Amino acid sequence: MIHRRSVFIAGGAGLALAAVGARAQSGAWPDRPLKFVTPYPPGGLSDQITRYVGDRLAKAIGQPVIIENKPGAGATLGTEYAARATPDGYNFFVAPTATVCVAPYMRKVNFSINDFAPVAKLTSSYGLISTGKNAPFNNYREFVAAAKAAPGKYTFATNGVGSIVHLTAVLLHKKAGIELVHVPYKGSMESMTDLIGGRIDLMYDPVTAPRVRDGILKGLAVTNSVRYPLLPDLSTLAEQGFELDSRSWFGVFAPKGTPPDIVARVSAEIKKIMAGPTVRADMLISSMYPDYEDPETFGRRARNDSAFFEDIIRKEGITAE
Repeated sequence: MIHRRSVFIAGGAGLALAAVGARAQSGAWPDRPLKFVTPYPPGGLSDQITRYVGDRLAKAIGQPVIIENKPGAGATLGTEYAARATPDGYNFFVAPTATVCVAPYMRKVNFSINDFAPVAKLTSSYGLISTGKNAPFNNYREFVAAAKAAPGKYTFATNGVGSIVHLTAVLLHKKAGIELVHVPYKGSMESMTDLIGGRIDLMYDPVTAPRVRDGILKGLAVTNSVRYPLLPDLSTLAEQGFELDSRSWFGVFAPKGTPPDIVARVSAEIKKIMAGPTVRADMLISSMYPDYEDPETFGRRARNDSAFFEDIIRKEGITAE
């Protein structure tokens, strides 16, 4: 389980930002605390991931890692704040795909993926498609056949227009040649309650995994390329003949212009952290698994995912509510 921890907090003096030149004059990096920004409030998944990595990084480099929660405006406030931070090797940013690869195309913001230097991909998420336990289909292939026979009959829930779940579902439906009615919710718990109650037909969210395991709901497919350990008998979309690349991840970024040697050092330490013996089990409760990528590989992925979601949003005419 990912535990929310108290990460070493330094005083105000340790928060002062310095120019890159000052770093060179003051000695070897790091000679003061690092700051990790998350654009979400305390207690949520992004906060937990940030603290999980920050706590272990602090021990590895011998300096405190200060976690700064900067929520607001659908996570765009903290993202812009992080993009404008001084690129001195002491400022970093942890975010999921949607924050940096989707938000710039859904609303007016003052940042893009090009404002960040990729540091490391941390995790990928298990995706899950589930339905009511009494539904007349037992896998996603059977559901597609039913949906083709009755266009517009079935509904699917997501956690909002323009969310990763929504965009992924739109793409999958298009590839499968089916038409479903989108029912956006403010949160997963509300949609899961309606799925159990039979008020909606489909849900694309791994939060339903415990209910599927307990027989309260029925799993139709795992949307990742690997099977979900909590549901080892449930086949993936690929195994059922559907192509869908998983693009749901958490990653670490730095402001553009951060010294490459520092980016490489932090990334190398994160690689060790994500290879730890308990990390896979720690992440599983949050429906994620460690999936480290180095700066070059992660940067390529982030840019490709940004272009991928921009294309979907524009072609499908998806706009923020």
